Parts: sequence; C-alpha cells; structure tokens
Amino acid sequence: MEKIASLLEGLEFGTVQITVHDSQITQIDRLEKHRLPLQNKAGVSANSNKTKSRPEK
Repeated sequence: MEKIASLLEGLEFGTVQITVHDSQITQIDRLEKHRLPLQNKAGVSANSNKTKSRPEK
C-alpha cells in the first residue's frame, strides 16, 4: 500500500494500474500525462484570459 501511495503522490493527470495474479500484486504501472496549454496561431495561450481551471482536451 505504501508503494501505491507513493506512486499517486504528485500525479496530476494519469493512471496507476495494478496487476494481480493468483491474488497477489505482481506489477504496478504508472502512466503520467502532461497537459500543455492550447495556443492559437498568434502564439497566445487560448486560456490566458480564463481563471485557473482544468485544461481543455
């Protein structure tokens, strides 16, 4: 459980996948995604006039 908790620390976007075989945890994978702000053709951030919120996909 400590290992899983440590993998969740600092994870803003992503997944932690736990693989179990014969009732035992055999593997833990962490996939972290880094979201970048969208920019328009002029190079200005599309979210620059919004308050801090979840980035758009």
